[in-house]
Amino acid sequence: MTAFSTSQVTTPQNIPPADSKARVSQFMKKLQDDICEALEQLDGSATFREDSWERPEGGGGRSRVLREGGVFEQGGVNFSEVWGDHLPPSILTQRPEAAGHRFYATGTSMVLHPRNPYVPTVHLNYRYFEAGPVWWFGGGADLTPYYPFAEDAAHFHKTFKQACDAHYSEYYPTFKRWCDEYFYLKHRQETRGIGGIFFDYQDGQGQLYRGPDVNGPAGVYSASIGDLKPRTWEDLFAFVQDCGYGFLSAYLPIAERRRGIEYGDRERNFQLYRRGRYVEFNLVYDRGTIFGLQTNGRTESILMSLPPLVRWEYGYQPEPNTPEAQLYEVFLKPQDWANWVTPVGNV
Repeated sequence: MTAFSTSQVTTPQNIPPADSKARVSQFMKKLQDDICEALEQLDGSATFREDSWERPEGGGGRSRVLREGGVFEQGGVNFSEVWGDHLPPSILTQRPEAAGHRFYATGTSMVLHPRNPYVPTVHLNYRYFEAGPVWWFGGGADLTPYYPFAEDAAHFHKTFKQACDAHYSEYYPTFKRWCDEYFYLKHRQETRGIGGIFFDYQDGQGQLYRGPDVNGPAGVYSASIGDLKPRTWEDLFAFVQDCGYGFLSAYLPIAERRRGIEYGDRERNFQLYRRGRYVEFNLVYDRGTIFGLQTNGRTESILMSLPPLVRWEYGYQPEPNTPEAQLYEVFLKPQDWANWVTPVGNV
């Protein structure tokens, strides 16, 4: 990934307020609390175990893990807040102007691995970073189904599009394309799931896309919009809050709808096989995993996103005209889910 720069000079309008760290930290903790409470109600039998941890260089967090539940085989919802003198290489490569400054980073991340193969795995992460004059918000949420339901994909995307549209009409089309790009396994030449939204390095200046592929769909779309009117720290914080709080509305109806569908060994084995893609992505590409390990974070918390059970199969090919084949042929390719319409006669 190459570094980017913005031509704008830091002005009073885009300087974070004096209480920025405290406010974002409070929001991230509340987001963790709200999500955990709702997931325990949905699961019905398991509760989250919390482990608080401290980072020797500064900061810490609280990791919450739910295991062997009625709906979730394993799920983790983490909050972290770290600071220190030495920026990790993953940050300096992208934002070299942050060099020489103390840094602060906070965020909430979540991964849920359901037991029933018809309930999709889901991921969420929202984060905030400061280092001297450099600051930004990042994050998003994406859905990884094992068995495809178009209405589920449409609901997930429409919910986040609504949250984005409340702030700026070009957020969703840009960040949806960025999500498709980010959660792409290059070595498999397939997306991890049906996407959602993803954004990073949002500081209210310049163009929306700040990723490595300026010639990809997200980069081209962002360039066609051009530089946006400057947005303040408050503008972006409000946007991130709406996206974070929108998660439960996006995911809970899907999980409720699919949790009772009967399944057998075929569906379970396919779920475990597809979970392997999740492992591959998180260990090879995931930016949060890399940042956490480079900043000496708590390893158990960083790797809580991995599923408890997984399998790999050499040279797997889905049988034609099966739901598994439909997943590969349609759902693992970018689609315009936010504008999907239920066909007449279908429920």
